[in-house]
Amino acid sequence: MDFTTDSLLSRAAHELSPRADELIHDVEQCLRREIPELWDEPDIAQMTGENIAEHVTAILFGIEHGIEPKQIDPPAADAERARRLAQRGKPVTAMLRAFPLSQGRILDRLLEELPRLTNDAELINAATRKLIALMTEYVDRTSETGILAFQEERDRRVQRRLSVVNEASVRVGTTLDIARTAQELADLATEHFADVVTVDLLDTPSGDKPPAKGTLVVRRVAQRSVVDGCPETTSLEAIYRESPVPPQQLHRYPDGSPPARALVTGRPSQHHLGPSASTLLVPLCARGTTLGVAQFFRHHRPDAYGDEDLLLAQEIAARAAVAIDNARRYTHARATALTLQRSLLPRSTPAQSAVEVACRYLPAAAQLGVGGDWYDVIPLSGARVALVVGDVVGHGIHAAATMGRLRTAVRTLADIDLPPDELLTHLDDVVIRLAAEVSAEVSAEVSAETDAESAGDIGATCLYAVYDPVAGRCTLARAGHVLPVVMTRDGTADILELPAGPPLGLGGLPFEAAEIDLPEGSLIALYTDGLIEALDHDIEAGLARLCHALAQSSASLEGTCDTVLEALLPVDRPHDDVALLLARTHTLGDRQVATWDVDADPAEVARARASVSEQLTTWGLEELAFTTELVVSELVTNAIRYGRPPIQLRLIHDRTLICEVADAGSTTPHLRRARVFDEGGRGLFLVAQLAEHWGTRHARRGKTVWAECALGAPELFSAALDLEGIPGGA
Repeated sequence: MDFTTDSLLSRAAHELSPRADELIHDVEQCLRREIPELWDEPDIAQMTGENIAEHVTAILFGIEHGIEPKQIDPPAADAERARRLAQRGKPVTAMLRAFPLSQGRILDRLLEELPRLTNDAELINAATRKLIALMTEYVDRTSETGILAFQEERDRRVQRRLSVVNEASVRVGTTLDIARTAQELADLATEHFADVVTVDLLDTPSGDKPPAKGTLVVRRVAQRSVVDGCPETTSLEAIYRESPVPPQQLHRYPDGSPPARALVTGRPSQHHLGPSASTLLVPLCARGTTLGVAQFFRHHRPDAYGDEDLLLAQEIAARAAVAIDNARRYTHARATALTLQRSLLPRSTPAQSAVEVACRYLPAAAQLGVGGDWYDVIPLSGARVALVVGDVVGHGIHAAATMGRLRTAVRTLADIDLPPDELLTHLDDVVIRLAAEVSAEVSAEVSAETDAESAGDIGATCLYAVYDPVAGRCTLARAGHVLPVVMTRDGTADILELPAGPPLGLGGLPFEAAEIDLPEGSLIALYTDGLIEALDHDIEAGLARLCHALAQSSASLEGTCDTVLEALLPVDRPHDDVALLLARTHTLGDRQVATWDVDADPAEVARARASVSEQLTTWGLEELAFTTELVVSELVTNAIRYGRPPIQLRLIHDRTLICEVADAGSTTPHLRRARVFDEGGRGLFLVAQLAEHWGTRHARRGKTVWAECALGAPELFSAALDLEGIPGGA
């Protein structure tokens, strides 16, 4: 039988067609040996087998019927199968290798048929050349179509991955809250590529050390499922032989389990749990530290996880880990600053009779951190009391530490009884010196770790008020601080117009004090600007709301504090930290205060002792007569001898018995140790031994020397009169 090249090839294809199954099996076995990644997963293996069968059938049919290669229709599902390979993360090289390997096996079988049909070597040679050209053209055309479909799907998946990563950069880490950041990671993953997500963080005091084997205690901080209630977590825990873990509960992973290995090694992994179930384990690592592990579980979707899914999970987990680490570090710094702040604030207000006080401190919202607001109540001589509220610029540990230094400075200056305006002048100098110290440290680069906050200028505002319950008068001065509010007993609330003073730290500008009368039962409110400033209203509106809140009746000052905070602050944390100090005034009337004018005559000392003895009898304090007369005798004698008239003696019966002698002189008496043969110099030493406290305070004109004697403990004073303890005594 005479053949042409085309008829010979057609006959060979016709003879081979009944044995097409053998050819398909031969090609499949070749691909199984050479490209095993196409047979790892059952569904991909089935798809590959179907693809081989359809291509073999199409090639044999085209050659048998003389169809040009460009007119041979490839399998209809060829492009979709290529996309499927891309979706499953198979490498494009698998497709590039599969086509020539399949072409070679088909060529071999067709070429084996040619010698059986003819002995014409020249014809066989021509047919061989044409067959190779035909197969090459077919493979080139079909592989090009498949590669284009594969690359389109790969590009689409890359764009999708970039889109998810970009979305993660926007949605994950929106706050500095650890649990919320972890939950944002779980929410994002379940929306895009996971059916259930769990996030566990190592429960360690410090996440700076790598986890050790056997100490993998973790806390379930977040979980999310496409099905309400996270029922898939039960399946997960069953795999690791553990009970289901509720949110926020501590638990352990068994040694050697996949999550434990991820935590110890810091390496991600993927696991196939069944025909349609798989999981990704991605450790949360940031700045070289393993913080925890995120598990992404898939079983509702037909595709198991692939390498691209693992890469996507790693990318969003890395972003979440940085955000969690930032939140962890911020939480630690905030807790440290808050602890420091609260330790530097007064834990309780001292007992005194001048005012009844209630106070509050609220830190700012988490985004801002702890600030430098503070308040203080300082007992002063003469039954007076100092009320202080201040605000340091900035937030964080630096602001809290600066607040503590300023509060200590205020208490020290108050202890020497400086008037409010002079106290603020000295406090201004303290702030200037602190700012100079910080600037010197920064310029000298003492610490390479100095942050921007600590390198900034130091500034503060302060309001200092001194209330005298005997006179019923309050003296106030402010340094750039918000104005106080006073409410009288008739319920009228007014803003006190005080002279404006510059904020602390500017220097060179004076401070002025103002005096106001505060009748019995008046309420004065001192606060920081965080109480009245807000994003939704200005300061004037805040002051109006404050006055309205103070006017609301309450059974106690504590209740009034709560009313004010509820009325002026948002339900959650305020935008700035807040210090609030409420004080209700009391007065000491004639029954508790006795005053005598003393002439500058030594004979007046005896009359002063007699008057004091009579007054103590009236108050029922006869047991204090001896020590009090001795103290009064020494103080009046000093005033007559070294002071200037007019001289005034005053007794105040409060929580202690207070003796005060005032004169117009400015000379401050000093305690000294008298020598054996000195005739004087022992008076103030006796006063210091007999009194609990004593001191001198200066006024605009003159000074007052005072001493406080405890009530109900005269034996202490008698014991203090041991002559052997007095310098120069017998």
